[in-house]
Amino acid sequence: MSVTVSSPAGRSFHISRSHTKMVSKPRVIMAAVRSGVSLGVVPILTKLQKDCATPLPVLRHVADAMAVDMRAGLAVDGGSDLKMILSYVDTLPTGNEKGLFYALDLGGTNFRVLRVQLGGKEERVIATEFEQVSIPQELMFATSEELFDFIASELGKFSQSEGGKFEMQQGRTREIGFTFSFPVKQTSVKSGILIKWTKGFAVSGTAGKDVVACLNEAMERRGLGMQVSALVNDTVATLAGARYWDNDVMVAVILGTGTNACYVERVDAIPKLPKRMSNSPVTIVNTEWGAFSNGLPLTEFDREMDAESINPGEQIFEKTISGMYLGEIVRRVLVKMAKVGGLFGGGYVPEKLVTPFVLRTPDICAMQQDTSRDLEAVESVLYDIAGVKSDLNARKTVVDICDTIAKRGGRLAGAGIVGILQKMEEDSKSVVFGKRTVVAMDGGLYEHYPQYREYIQEAVTELLGSEISKNVVIEHSKDGSGIGAALLAAANSKYEHDY
Repeated sequence: MSVTVSSPAGRSFHISRSHTKMVSKPRVIMAAVRSGVSLGVVPILTKLQKDCATPLPVLRHVADAMAVDMRAGLAVDGGSDLKMILSYVDTLPTGNEKGLFYALDLGGTNFRVLRVQLGGKEERVIATEFEQVSIPQELMFATSEELFDFIASELGKFSQSEGGKFEMQQGRTREIGFTFSFPVKQTSVKSGILIKWTKGFAVSGTAGKDVVACLNEAMERRGLGMQVSALVNDTVATLAGARYWDNDVMVAVILGTGTNACYVERVDAIPKLPKRMSNSPVTIVNTEWGAFSNGLPLTEFDREMDAESINPGEQIFEKTISGMYLGEIVRRVLVKMAKVGGLFGGGYVPEKLVTPFVLRTPDICAMQQDTSRDLEAVESVLYDIAGVKSDLNARKTVVDICDTIAKRGGRLAGAGIVGILQKMEEDSKSVVFGKRTVVAMDGGLYEHYPQYREYIQEAVTELLGSEISKNVVIEHSKDGSGIGAALLAAANSKYEHDY
């Protein structure tokens, strides 16, 4: 059984390229190697740093605007850039859950199946197992029935390998937490209408249908004796997974290729909530904060990238702080510095560097980790990616650019977190900041980029002050969404009153 995790698109971020010292000539040789900092580079770098600056007043504006947009989105659908989607998850794991539960995580060209044996307060998680399955490319363009039949078939194979510490109580149906990372309109904790497929999928016959019904019907066709008891996105599952171990978890944030945040909200603070939808005093709200745009410090490079994107004018916060875009912003700066500022000698622009998204966030992360005297890792990345030789001054400039973009991203993410906490604090009559409050973080960008993590914490401390910020714990919840979905299946089990 494979245990290699393939994260949904929103979470993945891996430093996988081998940045070895150059051993052969680049495809195109630059005209001249700089021996000092080009005078043309300095004003470009100075303007970039000024435009990306996030002093305390900017952070405060972003945090305040985030809280205002949250309220507007909770008042009425379409009230702000933030969708503030109701998750219908109002029963969170407590630790009392017992039994065998499954999770299915469908978020891209791979999906994961997972099982967990829960032993209640005393034993907690007794055992977990998971497998990753690649979806054949033809099924990405097949019918809904064909895709879900394939998924059900793989679930069936996985369930047949139960044994050892995994034991299904007699007479029970196997229950699944379904993490579905595509646009969906949630209609209950275990139902949701697919709005549209994204990420390269063009499956016919699913749009406008309940994805849970599609999966349940496929499992029924195969006689699996399994059913979905919770439909969630990966951010909500992350919160549930972290909350299982720590009751103080109130917010979850994913910072990977994409980004999102959700939090525990009081039902009486949601004007748009249908009356009597829930008997619980709280529910999880999915902010979809990637769409936030109010007062963000943007550069000419951000505006160009946005204009050329598949969704111009949308997801501006995501384009400023997430792993999908940080490397691309740096690349655009390098192209201008090469063309106008002579970064690589004269007006030479490396041919490979002109390709959009050729420089990835793991590459800029790797360059920022370089502590060697001659910045050899930076030299290797520039050679491997851009096909160009660089002198030490050029490398130092590149590291400055990487730091400028990562610093802005991390500090804005920190301001966004404070905005959520601030909104919760105002509505709870000052009880959030007065006690320990945990923000669960997941995603490769957060996990693998130490400077980015430090900038998040730095912004939170600046905004809240040293005393209050001590109560706000920002904690990594590695792959919490996988087990979180299974835990939500347990928390929302039809057998929940049996233990």
